Amino acid sequence: MAQCVQSVEEFVQDSFVPMVAVLCSEEAERVSMKNNLHFSELLRPFCRLTSEGHIRDPNNQVHVVKNLRICVSNIATGPPSSAAMPRRRLLSEVVQSTQPQEGAATNVMTTGDYELSFSDDSVRASAPWHSVWKQTLSEIYTCEQHTVTTPWFEAYRENFLQSTPVSDHEFLNHYLACLLVASSSEAVPVEQFLKLSQEQHRIQHSGEFPLPKWFTPNTLKYYVLLHDVSASDELRADAVYEDMKQRYGAQGCHLLKINSCNASNQGTEQIPDPWSQYLQRRSQDSLEDVVSSGGAVELGAAEVEFPLEEVGVPGTVCSYTLNTDPKMAAGDLEIPACGAENHGACLSLNDHDRIRHFIQDFTFRGLLPHIEKNIRQLNDQLVSRKGLSRSLFTATKKWFGGGKIPEKSSAEPKSTCGVLYPPEAPELQIRKMADLCFLVQHYELAYSCYHTAKKDFLSDQAMLYAAGALEMAAVSAFLQAGAPRPYPAHYMDTAIQTYRDVCRNTVLAERCALLSADILKSQGKYSEAATLLIKMTSEDCDLRSALLLEQAAHCFINMRTPMVRKFSFHMILAGHRFSKAGQRRHALRCYLQALQVYRGRGWSLAEDHINFTVGRQSFTLGQAECAAAAFRLVLTNDSRQTAAQQGAFLREFLYVHQSTLGIPEELPLLPLPHIHSSAVRVYLGHERRPAQGEKQAATHVSLDQELDHDQAAVWVRLEERLVAAANGGAAPAGFQPTQSCLDQHTDNQRPPQAVVNEPVVVELTLRNPLKVPLLLSDLSLLWTFQEDDDATTDEDEAVTPEVVQEFFLSPEETKTIRLRLLPCRTGQMKVVGVAYELAAAPCAETLHSDPSPALRTLAVRGRQDLHIQGPRLNLTKEDKMTVRHGVDCRLEPVITAPMPLMEVFFLDFPTALLCGEVRRTVVEFGNVGAVALRGLRVASTHADFFTFGCRTTRTRTDEEVVPIDGGELRPGESTQLPLWLRGPDQEGVHEIHFLFYYQSAEGGSKVRHRVLHHTAFICASRSLSVRASARRSGGGALVFVDVENIAASDGGPPDFQILQVSSSSRRWRLHQRINPTADCKLSSRERAKLCFRAAPCYHSQESEQHTVADLNLGSEQTMSSSTRCPDFFFPVSKSLQPEAPGSKTLDSGTKCDELDLTIIIMWKAPVLEDNKEQILEGQLHVALQTIGKDATSLLPKEEAPEMMLLKFKSELLPAPPPAEFSQLIKTNLEHPENFTHSFHRSSLCVVPVALTLSNCCSDAVDVDVDLRNRSGSSESPDVHSCFSWVGKSRMALQLQPREVRSVGLRACFLRAGVYNLNTPRISARTAGGSGSAGRQAATGPALIVIGCA
Repeated sequence: MAQCVQSVEEFVQDSFVPMVAVLCSEEAERVSMKNNLHFSELLRPFCRLTSEGHIRDPNNQVHVVKNLRICVSNIATGPPSSAAMPRRRLLSEVVQSTQPQEGAATNVMTTGDYELSFSDDSVRASAPWHSVWKQTLSEIYTCEQHTVTTPWFEAYRENFLQSTPVSDHEFLNHYLACLLVASSSEAVPVEQFLKLSQEQHRIQHSGEFPLPKWFTPNTLKYYVLLHDVSASDELRADAVYEDMKQRYGAQGCHLLKINSCNASNQGTEQIPDPWSQYLQRRSQDSLEDVVSSGGAVELGAAEVEFPLEEVGVPGTVCSYTLNTDPKMAAGDLEIPACGAENHGACLSLNDHDRIRHFIQDFTFRGLLPHIEKNIRQLNDQLVSRKGLSRSLFTATKKWFGGGKIPEKSSAEPKSTCGVLYPPEAPELQIRKMADLCFLVQHYELAYSCYHTAKKDFLSDQAMLYAAGALEMAAVSAFLQAGAPRPYPAHYMDTAIQTYRDVCRNTVLAERCALLSADILKSQGKYSEAATLLIKMTSEDCDLRSALLLEQAAHCFINMRTPMVRKFSFHMILAGHRFSKAGQRRHALRCYLQALQVYRGRGWSLAEDHINFTVGRQSFTLGQAECAAAAFRLVLTNDSRQTAAQQGAFLREFLYVHQSTLGIPEELPLLPLPHIHSSAVRVYLGHERRPAQGEKQAATHVSLDQELDHDQAAVWVRLEERLVAAANGGAAPAGFQPTQSCLDQHTDNQRPPQAVVNEPVVVELTLRNPLKVPLLLSDLSLLWTFQEDDDATTDEDEAVTPEVVQEFFLSPEETKTIRLRLLPCRTGQMKVVGVAYELAAAPCAETLHSDPSPALRTLAVRGRQDLHIQGPRLNLTKEDKMTVRHGVDCRLEPVITAPMPLMEVFFLDFPTALLCGEVRRTVVEFGNVGAVALRGLRVASTHADFFTFGCRTTRTRTDEEVVPIDGGELRPGESTQLPLWLRGPDQEGVHEIHFLFYYQSAEGGSKVRHRVLHHTAFICASRSLSVRASARRSGGGALVFVDVENIAASDGGPPDFQILQVSSSSRRWRLHQRINPTADCKLSSRERAKLCFRAAPCYHSQESEQHTVADLNLGSEQTMSSSTRCPDFFFPVSKSLQPEAPGSKTLDSGTKCDELDLTIIIMWKAPVLEDNKEQILEGQLHVALQTIGKDATSLLPKEEAPEMMLLKFKSELLPAPPPAEFSQLIKTNLEHPENFTHSFHRSSLCVVPVALTLSNCCSDAVDVDVDLRNRSGSSESPDVHSCFSWVGKSRMALQLQPREVRSVGLRACFLRAGVYNLNTPRISARTAGGSGSAGRQAATGPALIVIGCA
């Protein structure tokens, strides 16, 4: 159970106190009402004694009475009025009126990883939407006292105990005494006392009035003379009081003087008001006053509706004045309602002391002696009737256990749960004595009497009486000082079961359960207390069940090992019963406390139920914002509810907003749909116009493209090169690459720059988490704007938003939407959110049909804020130890002055080219901006792919100036320029990037330049393969070119014609064509071998001038300088000349072999397209770097490495021969360089050749000369292999140490040409060696030119 303000002992003692009746005259009541108080109410704050009292028990032992409190109430003899408040209704109002105090100290409990808050502020903070919930949780960790109070339960419990109906089976709530109050202003006060005494006697003994009940026949009468100091004669009052002492004795009367202050002067002195906490807030309908024992209940009957005391502390009732004049009706006296007036306005502090002294005087001199006297009389009667010892303590077991069942006639009434005892029955006398001892805190004697009475009642089967004795025996045992015996909890269990099951009296059962649960809680037995409270819940009373379930929940949380989930579960049950009982505020509080446990634990269904109930309860209580927040949580969480339930949640949310919020000052936050803030993308500028006709628009950057980090880095490098070229070779210090599209992967530390009158497009990713469709309408962005000059103009004029009329989201769909803002002025703009109207969309089948009017009208206009969190920082140690995030300014563009805006279109731009093919296309540049553009440049990742035909230098550059007439392009103008393309040398699909750079013709803008991206994909097909090599020949060199048609047979050109062979070099040039002599035309898979003579160029070593030589192979002579050939050659000339590894360490002899000669093959090929023959032209480049090394025009393909199989057993590979064994013999072929023969006369040409063999070692060497044809070998490629050796094809020789021998050979040729005679294979080994012969290293080629005579 929750913590209470009172201790358990104080609570039990205050639950059973001596009852004192009040009977006032009309004049006395009038005097009291000057203070807006009835007389009984006047005494109420002073009914607790501050000093100890004493009584003597039957053994003449003094017993101390501490902290005694009495209950004073008026007498009501008439039947309950029809206007009286029913008991359940009043208890409900008690609970309703007692709510958590606003601003009270936070009551919290911390258990495990749960933090449970219980004060009103902290309960609201437990809801995730509360703005200070983090602050509350921080207070939890610093709070040391973990106490939870439930004042509404304490108020209910106190008023419930006071409202317990009067019963004959117990005497605790019977009147022990009666105060007879008359005023000193009465004509004859003594006569008035006589009338009051007679009236009290008539009420008690005439039998006309079943109520109230009286404890003993000889009720104590105490006479009180009430004197109004401000209006009456004090001497007369003293005289009357002296007369009263003579008549009633000094101990039976009292003079009470009040109203010492004047009500008109009450503001001059601050007098405390002790009555406010005791008085009930009376409703405006002036409910009738009722007495504490207002409703009679038949013994054993079920709980019925009856009037009771007013709500307050125990022992307080509404004042009722008994009219002794028979001519006046009981209800004719008008009783003013207690409102907001001050109480005790005419009472001074001395009057307070007089009232306090009066109560103490009455108790010590009248009440306690009266109780002591009755205890002795009852003890004497019981002893005399049983014939036992006069000492009750010495013979308890004899006479307490020997009673018999009294004889009862058949006419005596029988109850439903046992017999009825007459008032003089010994069993009732024992019970009466026990109750008297209990009221004066003599718990040991009370326990003995209850225990004895219990046995008698059980033997008589008087179950109601037995249950009452068991209940009070258990309480007495608990309250005994020093705890001589343990608390008999089984007594309470038996009493509760008897009350509930046998007697059908839930009121007494509930009272017993409340007492027992509080006692068990004080002993730390929270589990037993919770079980007891749960057993007392039933369907007949929701309020009682709700309160008991709430207390049971607090028991679970207060265990040694707190059961947090049981606490929350029973809090939900309590909230449900509170709701059924109409206690919506308490129901809301219970659900919020339970939410603290279920929130964030994965119990989504439980969270949805709680939030939905919280929303409904808040809506009923008029808390519109809390209701909307609760329903927002239901829709925000990833719900596992069914589609129908989610639809109901959504409709409730929309209805709450429409019904309560009205038209708010600012748009409310909406929970749907979910917006992925990190996925927000921003595009700055106009979206590109689509291609028209044969035009192909530049791709640029758009939101339709996914960000590629590698490509982004390429664009940045290209832009940096262009900026450096435009600024004299170096980029400015503050250079920042242009970002037209921003997302979570771009650098967003600086605000992006947008241009005035160009849209800012924001792409949002929306997700519908529900299983029902959503319909969004009138979507637009929310923004703030600040102009550069700090002008206070209307923001609506600075920015023009785009409104999307409708946007449909299917169930659980993720979809993107693009919203635009058009800035009309320069300044700082910030996109802060999106506004839209949310509605429950119809199903997909009826989306395009006319939905029901209810769905159309059930819509809410709201917003969602856009908060983008920057990337997490991870640079410093502090960043790594904590979670820090950088800034993200993608939604904060700076609007700059107008800039030019260029559009680029390509006409007849090819998608497929042959390798080396040159094709002309047209590019159109247009300026659609408001400012003229200038400084147009272009850069590409493939500088050898294109040219505008205006290269001014013959060095490799990645950027090119676009030749625009006049150097500017004004707004609205466009121009077309020719563009030549050359197919890549490598076969396959190539991705080629173009970056166009331009500047504004007007200075002063924050944006220095703008760029335009374009990406082209070109499929390159095979055309010709060119392989070239060079060999020294005299003072020059022979260049051999092998050209092969490797074009695809299907779809490719059938024939290629080589038009011209050109050379470019600073050292060499081609000056003579040796072979072929006619046109060179190659069909598919045909190969042509070309031979040219190269001569050195004589320039200064510092000269960078290239010499270009053209050798025509066709009928037309073409000057390469007049074509686009140089534009394509010079940008790639350096790329075709890779630096040889280790070139820095080459000696001068090796450098002499450097050639640095580029061969350019120009070709044409006819192709049939659309039944029309077209001529394709192209050029291929081959760079010869060194004499003796081959070069090719084809770039090798990058192939994936083959998978190597694992070898579990090592295999011994043949080791290559050592280097010294390959150089045993040196060879040299001696032959004429040129030989002329008439093939018309003789088809065979035989040339003598001498092979010289030199033994380089000091041992004899066995030599093997092999002259067999090896044309397929790749070790020594031949220019021509159509010759053969005549004579022996293989010879074996032995050379002595250092011997040189010449062997004569003959070579036979069939036609003219250039031949390499170095084909003999020479193998050697030392004489007598056992190993195999090693092949000797071959010398350079031995070329011979066979001419035709």
